[in-house]
Amino acid sequence: MAEKPKRLPPTMRIRNYFLTGLIICAPLAITAYLTWSFIMWVDGWVKPYVPRVYNPDTYLPFSVPGFGLVAALIFITIVGFLTANIIGRTLIDVGESLLDRMPIVRSIYKGLKQIFQTVLAEQSNSFKQAGLIEYPRTGLWSIVFLATDTKGEIGHRLEERGDDTVSVFLPTTPNPTSGYLLFVDRKDVIILDMSVEEAAKMIISAGLVAPDYQPKLKALAEAHRKDEPRPAA
Repeated sequence: MAEKPKRLPPTMRIRNYFLTGLIICAPLAITAYLTWSFIMWVDGWVKPYVPRVYNPDTYLPFSVPGFGLVAALIFITIVGFLTANIIGRTLIDVGESLLDRMPIVRSIYKGLKQIFQTVLAEQSNSFKQAGLIEYPRTGLWSIVFLATDTKGEIGHRLEERGDDTVSVFLPTTPNPTSGYLLFVDRKDVIILDMSVEEAAKMIISAGLVAPDYQPKLKALAEAHRKDEPRPAA
């Protein structure tokens, strides 16, 4: 006769209920707080520049949250539309030529522009794969994000040594936005099947949150697809 499961004491059950509720409520609360803080931050920057006639706060007895964010998105889209034609491109070139005459501002603008072009351009393959490298010493492994083949003078100098290197970004825990740029020999990088988002979650959680991985099932599925009969031409 099977034994009945042992009932937990009331204090232990209350503790488990609390932890379960915390797991559900904490991410929701933090997400809501960060979203709200971002909206209010954008509103604080944009609303002062919106003409009063177009600002709904002028006609309502309360402030409309998110209006500044919507206005910023519309403004950025209009700028992108105007830049796509010859007149807009000419105005941008004139503005950039003025910035080129300002020593400090020129360096900041060009650096930021290059970063945004690399990250946001549709043709860019930046951070499309996650990998493993031995760092900071042999036997210790770290997750990295593969950026691109090593370019410029660094790529040329390393090619002279006979090295085939890739540029990788090694993020830190728990803040994956900070880290180190490393140039690693391609053969020393183990490419992972997990996505960059899954790898970032693992880094933020200090390894507590790991994506599911079943290599045997994946291999069987790939073998099954290869064995499927192909339709006649």
